[in-house]
Amino acid sequence: MSSAESLWPAPAKLNLFLHVTGRRADGYHELQTLFQIIDLCDTVAIAVREDGLIERVAGPPEVPAEQDLTVRAARALQSAAGGRLGASIRVIKRIPIGGGLGGGSTDAATTLLALNRLWGCRLPLDALAELGLPLGADVPVFVRGFSAWAEGVGERLAPVELPERWYVVVRPGVSVPTRDVFQSPELTRNSPVITIRAFFESGGRNDCEPVVRARWPEVAEALDWLAHFAPARLTGTGSCLFASVASRGEAEQIAARVPQKWRSFVARGVNVSPLHALLAG
Repeated sequence: MSSAESLWPAPAKLNLFLHVTGRRADGYHELQTLFQIIDLCDTVAIAVREDGLIERVAGPPEVPAEQDLTVRAARALQSAAGGRLGASIRVIKRIPIGGGLGGGSTDAATTLLALNRLWGCRLPLDALAELGLPLGADVPVFVRGFSAWAEGVGERLAPVELPERWYVVVRPGVSVPTRDVFQSPELTRNSPVITIRAFFESGGRNDCEPVVRARWPEVAEALDWLAHFAPARLTGTGSCLFASVASRGEAEQIAARVPQKWRSFVARGVNVSPLHALLAG
């Protein structure tokens, strides 16, 4: 027997810059980045089960249910909290898969936060972020729910209040595997560490962009096209790219001109996750 289904937003993110500052002995990379949460959201629908079973009843067909990060997140929370309840999970995707927008990680974070509430686990955010980190380096920022300066592998976070901006996000018709980019021998791995002030004064770059440009010419073409309108940058390892503008109208004008062979959307930057706003309200 299960409860009525409840709906929970899972917002995307942009990396306003991404510097790779080193490589650790375990193979993970040390990073500096600024996460901007945007109002493009997946929806995670959850019905609590009394039999303890955790299952994904619907979701993206290209992701097997047992490998879905929502299922893995739910099982991690169930194990950590010693809970007996289960969940039927339905994932409604709007965030492109393999685009560098954090789609899988945000779905996992939303599952952790929602089930922590629905199951009555009452674990603090620190514990939930720790549970989420093995699922993906971006999970902690979504668990904490604010735009943030990040270091380490992305888990050391400091909240940042960003001015309101609108973003044109373009996805060329390719997916870029994150692992392929970070294993690339030509990836810059020794960018100097910078401060938040230095970023706001002079900006940063995305160290993954030269690798992605060289290996995925579709992404290079889209970056060059978007740069005619505003400075264009890759988010994460791509394949999505974005430009920041001051108004929704300006963003919509650019998005309307995006070639039909690519997908585009307009998003607003937010400092607080819509999920956290829902949980607080």
